[in-house]
Amino acid sequence: MSETVTLTKAEKPISYDINIPYVTVSPDLEGNVKYPKYLPSWDKVWFDPLRPFDYEDPALRVQDKSKPNLLVSGTKVTDIQPCMGSIVEGVQLNNLSDAAKDELALLIAERKVVAFPEQDLIDAGPEEQYNFMRHFGKPNYQPISGSMKDYPGFHIIHRDGNADEINRFLEQRTTTTLWHQDVSYEIQPPAYVLLGLLQGPDVGGDTVFAATDAAYKRLSPTFQSFIDGLQAVHSSSRMINHARMTGGLVRKDPVETVHPLVRVHPVTGEKCLFINGEFITKIQGLKEPEFRVLQDFLMQHMITGHDFQARVRWQPRTIVMFDNRSTMHSAVVDYLDDENGAKPRHIFRLCALGEKPVPVGSEAKK
Repeated sequence: MSETVTLTKAEKPISYDINIPYVTVSPDLEGNVKYPKYLPSWDKVWFDPLRPFDYEDPALRVQDKSKPNLLVSGTKVTDIQPCMGSIVEGVQLNNLSDAAKDELALLIAERKVVAFPEQDLIDAGPEEQYNFMRHFGKPNYQPISGSMKDYPGFHIIHRDGNADEINRFLEQRTTTTLWHQDVSYEIQPPAYVLLGLLQGPDVGGDTVFAATDAAYKRLSPTFQSFIDGLQAVHSSSRMINHARMTGGLVRKDPVETVHPLVRVHPVTGEKCLFINGEFITKIQGLKEPEFRVLQDFLMQHMITGHDFQARVRWQPRTIVMFDNRSTMHSAVVDYLDDENGAKPRHIFRLCALGEKPVPVGSEAKK
């Protein structure tokens, strides 16, 4: 294991991601927290590299596409945008049968992001939340950021105050948005992701999602044929090195994995851009300037494609689940106070690891 290097305040770089705390929350802020049990902690545990494993997507077990076990009488489904995103009311996730959970996976694969307001699962505790998410895949363990004591599968997103940190961040950056796909560097990245809102500002703090399959379809056939066979290198080294430079706890060595730039979704069969502004370090076969041009183009294509995006506006006790294979996303840190910094926003994330990304062409060989 490598040791961390502690820098002085003046030497420390700006935050890697302004949404995430990398050091212990100040005791004077704990009084503002509605769910103190979910404050980030840094247990000194170590994780070995993820080993390949067999993955069966629960959505592929569904026989009746009408989802009779999930969308029962009295359920209301409201679409956020025509092509993606839905709000489901009248369903309590902690009461779902296994068959209904399979149908939920199919709904997420179809609509890409699904919000469930007023969920009792928010108050059910980490053990029940953890077990619920295990239905959708193997848990991912957090390598650097705040987690929950004894529950390393929980990724804690917490903002409250920290005016100096935010000001330093915005002195160097023009925006707080950080478009990405979660944990794309793993050999088998997350398929399904759950976000649970514990506490948030009255206005602001939305999460924006973009559909990577729709974005792929907008490209010309000539460009599609060029990128279909490209392989990208995903690495967590930048994130790990940043944590070490700032004196944060590191639980895992950097991971570097080669994935297809275009992946085939195992449930929908759609081709999806697998592009990431944070974890991709190069594209095999391209020179550095060529890689930068291609990455910048694809990222701008995704970020500016408002006609294939959905913006989730959080409500108290809301759970959002999304398909990490067919979306990329960014939090919107607009809940800032000029005097005190960020207003309280507290979310937990659970990731269910899925299949090794399927390259274009290999799906036809099965």
